[in-house]
Amino acid sequence: MASVASLHSRASARALWRAVGWIACLALAAPAALAAPRVVTPLPHDWRFIQADPEGAETRGMSDVAWKVVSVPHDWAIAGPFDADAKAGGENGFLPTGVAWYRRTLDVKPRPGRRYFIEFDGIMERSGVWLNGHHIGHRPMGYVSQRYDITRHLRADGANVLAVRADTSAAPSSRWYNGSGIYRHVRLIETGDIHIPQGGAFVYATAITADKATLSIATDVRNETAKKAAARLEIVITGPDQREVARIMPAAVELAAGRTDILRATVELPGPQRWDINSPARYRATIRVLGADGQVQDDETVAFGLREARFDPATGFWLNGRNFKLKGVALHHDGGAVGAAVPLDVWRQRLGALKAQGVNAIRTAHNVPSPEFLDLTDELGLLVMDELFDQWNVGKTPEDYHLFFSDWHKRDTLDMVRRDRNHPSIVLWSAGNEIHDTAYPVQAKAALRSILNIIHAADPTRPVTMGLFRPNVTKDYDNGFADMLDVVGQNYRENELIAASKQNPKRSIVGTENGHNLANWVPVRDYLPFSGMFLWTGVD
Repeated sequence: MASVASLHSRASARALWRAVGWIACLALAAPAALAAPRVVTPLPHDWRFIQADPEGAETRGMSDVAWKVVSVPHDWAIAGPFDADAKAGGENGFLPTGVAWYRRTLDVKPRPGRRYFIEFDGIMERSGVWLNGHHIGHRPMGYVSQRYDITRHLRADGANVLAVRADTSAAPSSRWYNGSGIYRHVRLIETGDIHIPQGGAFVYATAITADKATLSIATDVRNETAKKAAARLEIVITGPDQREVARIMPAAVELAAGRTDILRATVELPGPQRWDINSPARYRATIRVLGADGQVQDDETVAFGLREARFDPATGFWLNGRNFKLKGVALHHDGGAVGAAVPLDVWRQRLGALKAQGVNAIRTAHNVPSPEFLDLTDELGLLVMDELFDQWNVGKTPEDYHLFFSDWHKRDTLDMVRRDRNHPSIVLWSAGNEIHDTAYPVQAKAALRSILNIIHAADPTRPVTMGLFRPNVTKDYDNGFADMLDVVGQNYRENELIAASKQNPKRSIVGTENGHNLANWVPVRDYLPFSGMFLWTGVD
C-alpha cells in the first residue's frame, strides 16, 4: 500500500471471554409500520451501581433499591481508596480493582418495523451486558466501542431492565491506570429494519483541487426484514458554514433478506475548503436510507474533512502540499485526578494548551481513544496516530490483552477502524506498541498481516505503523517485519531509525515515542526523511 492511510456462568467466564462472540441479529416477523429516521437517546442518568458481584444481578427480579445512584460516564476506581498493597500495584495508581454492576430501566415499547440497539463507547473491562435477564453480549477489551441489538428481548409493556457487569478483578491487566466501570458514554439507538450498522458510513476524498473535491461515499445498509427489500440513499452535504453544498439520490437497489450490502456513491463539491492544522474546516454528510415507499428507514450524519496527507520516504510528512515535521506527544486515555471518565472540558483545556506550546500531533497511547477525543482533535486541528494494542500474543502483565488477542483482535481492529475512519485528524493507524511478539518473527508476521489486512480493507486511505521495540535486537529491519509496515515507526533510538532509512530508502519513517531532550530532537529535525516524533509524554 502506498503511504498516502458474560458471563453465562461464572465458572466458564474465561472460556466465554475467549469466544469470538459475534452475536447474530435475528429478524422479527412483524407487520409494516410507519418508517421514521434514527432516534438517538443518550443514557447518562439513573444508573444503579454496586461495587460487588451479587448473585442474580443480571435478572429483572433483582432488587437494586439499596444500590447507589450514579451517572455515566463513571470511573468508580478513581474514588479510591489508595492502597500500597493494591492488587494492580503502582502502575494502576495504587487504586482498587474488582467487579461492579450497573442497572437501569429502559422505558421502550418496541414497535413493528423498528430495531433497537444499545451502544457503549467503553466499559472497563471484561464486560457483560444483559437485557431482562437475557445475555446480549460481552467484550474483554475495555477501550473499544460496542453496540448490541436488543430488539428481540424488549418487553411489549416497555418495562425493561438493562444490566452491565464490568470486571477489573483480573489484575494487573495494564501497565497504566485504566479505570473501572462504564467510563464512557452510553446511548439507545432506534432505527428502521433497514439501517446503517455501526461504523457503516465512510466518506473520503479521492481528489482535491482548488476548484472541486471528489468524494467517495460507501454506506453499509442492512436489511433485517424476512424478505428482499428495495432501498436507496439520499445524501446531503453541508459545508463548514452549515449551508448545503451538494445533494444526490443514487438509484435504488434490492437488498436480500438478512444481508448487508455496501451502497456506493460519488459526489463533487465546488470550491472545497481543506481541513488543516491551522484551519480545521469540517463538512457533514447526512445519509438517509429510504425504503421502497420513500419513507426514511434510517439516517446518520457523518462529520469529515477534506485533506491530503502522505508520508514520503525521501521528504517525510506532507499535508495539503506542505512539508513539515510531526511535533507530537503521546497521551494515555485518563485525565489524571479525574480518572478515566474524563470530562470533555478537561480534554479541551489540555489539548488546547499542548497546541499553544507548538504540538501538532497526538499519539493515543496505547489504546482506542474515546469518540469525543477525536472530535476535539478534528476541531482543534491536531493530527492523530490512532493506536490499537499494547500487546498481541505475548503479554506484558499476567492478565492483559494477550489472553484474548487471538480470538478478538480481528473484531476489535475492525470496530475501531470503522468507528474512527471519518476523522480527518487521523493520519496514521498504529497496530501496536513495543510488541514483544517480534522475538518470534513467524508469529509476529502472521499477527501483523492479519491486522494490516483488516485495516487496509476497511480504510484504504491511511497508512499503518507501529512502535517497534529494539528492532535491531529482534532483527526487524533484516527479517522483513519492518517492511510490512506502510510507515516504519520506532520508539527511541532516533539514529537507529535513520540508519534503517538509509539501509532501505523506500522506507517512510516516524519516531513513535521519543525523549524530551534536544539530543532526541536534532536528528529528527536535521534528517529530511524523518516525518517527525512523538514525545513521551504530553506534559507541560
